[in-house]
Amino acid sequence: MIKTVDLQKIFKTEEVQTWALNNVNIEVKEGEFVAIMGPSGCGKSTLLNILGLLDNPSGGEYYLNGKEVSKYTEAQRTSLRKGVIGFVFQSFNLIDELNVYENIELPLLYMGIPAAERKRRVETAMERMAITHRSKHFPQQLSGGQQQRVAIARAVVANPKLILADEPTGNLDSKNGKEVMELLSELNKEGTTIIMVTHSQHDAGFAGRIINLFDGQVVTEVSL
Repeated sequence: MIKTVDLQKIFKTEEVQTWALNNVNIEVKEGEFVAIMGPSGCGKSTLLNILGLLDNPSGGEYYLNGKEVSKYTEAQRTSLRKGVIGFVFQSFNLIDELNVYENIELPLLYMGIPAAERKRRVETAMERMAITHRSKHFPQQLSGGQQQRVAIARAVVANPKLILADEPTGNLDSKNGKEVMELLSELNKEGTTIIMVTHSQHDAGFAGRIINLFDGQVVTEVSL
């Protein structure tokens, strides 16, 4: 499903060049659950942004579903993201002015899904995440665990083949964090490919494989 060949990302400020990613080669098959680990500043989130088509690499190749996408324009990346990739972030990234139902519905509006189908999908996602009773509440009225459930519901409502999660339990207590990881594990068992950036060895234990980065390079890969 995903393959990178000598992937590079260089950030330039005046005369200084910083190599965030230096010839990264990874491969993730459809249906895998992969955790990306490493110290702060090692390039984990930069890699996830490129895999999620939020950014282009400075060099190398990136194949998604067999297509080389490393030089796609912003419009091409946006088009490909729709319905293919779901995102779960540490900070939840919910829109404060929208209630739970509206936050979850948003990706479907961007995709132009008809109203009746949107309603069916949103209700199914809310039921799956046990937040139906909070459908009219706004993010500030929810606990952290509930907000992350909304974020996961929003990520899965478009039936993506791939979910990218960046520290999905970083703002949660241990109980809510465990529940979120169990939800992601369930989705993976149903066939969704998941790539997760994490500092947590506990969270990484839900994955089938761990890729360790250091200074923008893959240093080890461990199958669990």
